[in-house]
Amino acid sequence: MGKPYGDDLRRKFLFAYDQGEGTLEQLAGRFHVSVGWAKKVSAQRKQTGKAERVPHQPGRKPHVGPELHPKVLAWVRAEPDLTLSELQTKLRSETGVSLSLPQIWHLLRKLSLRLKKSRSTPTNGTLKPTVSSANSSSNKSARSRRNG
Repeated sequence: MGKPYGDDLRRKFLFAYDQGEGTLEQLAGRFHVSVGWAKKVSAQRKQTGKAERVPHQPGRKPHVGPELHPKVLAWVRAEPDLTLSELQTKLRSETGVSLSLPQIWHLLRKLSLRLKKSRSTPTNGTLKPTVSSANSSSNKSARSRRNG
């Protein structure tokens, strides 16, 4: 993979463009760069106001900024039994931020909060077979009937 052009070339290119030394296409030929690169550099400067390269930031961008983290933490500390949908409603009504349930789940994980198991929930009604109940069945093997 090729190396990116340096910031020095970008600055020189944009300075020449600002001085009116030619169009983007003409300057691209003079600086031995592609016209696409010239247009991209010019558009990035319009967006950011900087001639330097914009650093690459991979991954998903957060939907909730760090300014809302203390608010969510306070809600959960005040009411630890809030459900994800209740947090979703609270976020939407009080802050205007609309998040899906998985996004709220990821936000809580980021804040090191977790859902706790409820001790009042009834256990599963289906019993699992155990070793002792399997041995006490009335259908004994032929070998154990001979020996016993």
